[in-house]
Amino acid sequence: MTGVDSRVGGPAVEGGGTQVRAHAVVTGGGTSGHVLPALAIMDRLVAAGHPTSTLHYVGTERGIESRLLPPTGYGFTLLDVVGLQRSLSRRNLAVLPKLVGATRRAGRVLRELRPAVVVNVGGYASMPATFAARRMRIPVVVVSYDLRPGLASKLAARGAAAVAAAFPDSPLPRARLTGAPIRPEVIAVDRGRDRAAARAELGLPEDRFVITVFGGSLGAKAINGAVAGLVGAWSDRADVAIHHVVGDRWLADAPPSRTDPAGIMYRVIGYEDRMPQLYAASDLMITRAGASTIAELAATGTPAVVVPWPGAAENHQLDNARTLSDVGAAILLEEHELSTGSLADLVGSLIADPTRLADIAAAAHLAGGRHRGDSLIELVDEIAAGTGAGAR
Repeated sequence: MTGVDSRVGGPAVEGGGTQVRAHAVVTGGGTSGHVLPALAIMDRLVAAGHPTSTLHYVGTERGIESRLLPPTGYGFTLLDVVGLQRSLSRRNLAVLPKLVGATRRAGRVLRELRPAVVVNVGGYASMPATFAARRMRIPVVVVSYDLRPGLASKLAARGAAAVAAAFPDSPLPRARLTGAPIRPEVIAVDRGRDRAAARAELGLPEDRFVITVFGGSLGAKAINGAVAGLVGAWSDRADVAIHHVVGDRWLADAPPSRTDPAGIMYRVIGYEDRMPQLYAASDLMITRAGASTIAELAATGTPAVVVPWPGAAENHQLDNARTLSDVGAAILLEEHELSTGSLADLVGSLIADPTRLADIAAAAHLAGGRHRGDSLIELVDEIAAGTGAGAR
């Protein structure tokens, strides 16, 4: 699907055939860490009164958006664009020509849709539509939800009308503290109220301590290995259930699921899209420290052991994790400290100390207050209307 405009429903038209101007094009993608925030913004724009037909997504045909966008009903365009490899790679020779071609394609999409604003959620896939918007003088809002912004966000922010920042003291220009983009269904989670219903929907037992392991949309090999060892070490624990999202690429290497009522319950799957239910159902999560995950843990008040990916650019996941661990809202476990033994000791101590878990949950929920608000959507609408700071 090279350079294909893959559109669900297409742009809205009125009875006389005149195309209705799009309110916003949201651009980014590649991994769920970019696509889910984009969908969160679009969903919350709909909740604010904007028709679905006035919103459009632009991403990459190589990303998870090809899986996540079709069921949503939003129009979308997937471009043939690739990211720059940090190591020497022949793939880097294709970056510039593909970027030029994708920017031209994005420009055609923007001319057709005539959006009032382009919202950049980061990642290499966000740049073609952002460059095209800049040339066409369409205002851009950059959504920066990592504590340490990535290269794409830094580049896009240089000419942006505004930056929506998830954390205080953003280094990007024209930044306003708005919190991170969280999906309405995640914001709506009440872990006390929804626990029983969520467990019933997920097929998780009511009478066990439920641990969800989630290493991002691609999975996390180091976490998977430590948890596999934990399952073996705790094989006779009939009080624990583990719901393990290993990532599709690691599914073949994962240990088999276990359903022995006299021992540990272990369920392994490749990908999970029922995250609101998992936040409600889980007593504890073991996760990476992607910005979206950190924001959702806080917004829902879910206790977590957070294992940052050390290979992230500038080790930014460690910074993300510390925004929670430094205020007692999560437990930071760096990957070099991760093993079956360290995980068993830590998780075992948490199971035995419900008061500590409750304190972590309360601190997380307090930290998540800004993510549950509407400031981000209000900023996007201000810029689209030409009333926000930096509007042209």
